[in-house]
Amino acid sequence: MGAADNLARGQSTFMVEMTETSHILHHATRRSLVILDEIGRGTSTYDGLSIAWAVAEHIHDKVGARSLFATHYHELVDLARERPRVKNLCVAVKEQGGKVIFLRKLIPGGASRSYGIEVAKLAGLPPEVVSRARELLQNLESGELDDAGRPRVAVRSSAKRSPVNAGQLGLFGAVAPVAAPTPSPVHSEVLETLRAASVDRMTPLEALNLLAKLQRELGSS
Repeated sequence: MGAADNLARGQSTFMVEMTETSHILHHATRRSLVILDEIGRGTSTYDGLSIAWAVAEHIHDKVGARSLFATHYHELVDLARERPRVKNLCVAVKEQGGKVIFLRKLIPGGASRSYGIEVAKLAGLPPEVVSRARELLQNLESGELDDAGRPRVAVRSSAKRSPVNAGQLGLFGAVAPVAAPTPSPVHSEVLETLRAASVDRMTPLEALNLLAKLQRELGSS
């Protein structure tokens, strides 16, 4: 629990976490007490979730040790349906007047949702950051996707959305589009030569000679 970078060995937090998890899985027995906290948090969501699920399954199926497995991956709640000895517990929370009160009491079942933004607010993050985080969370949870099928994070309210095919804005305001320069005849000839070249059939020497020839043509233009 509480893994951190090992700078002396050049290991990231995630590598340290995986090394410690590997040691547990190789040495724990049915007589062990295994305590794991947020396995997989140091990598991408899907990678982390997959590793956490596989580790929990292995402990249940192969090791059989008593275990406490703390996680924010809500998908792991489904393990209780798949494995008979898995029991879900969560910390009781009360929402009152727009505020969240942590009751510091374990109750059966999985948490209905995460309260990370509420914790960030309690920690003193600026109100505009908290507000923006809620907006981004709403976009992600609503399943709004971009052209590539990924969750659209940067979209603000519907009134402020840009057209789907709009170009990316610059950091310092809008920039007028710049037309591509018209290629010179020499450049066009070089491009045509490159397109016609059969690279897979050329010897290394022939390729070098071709590049030298094209460089000379470009240099003289």
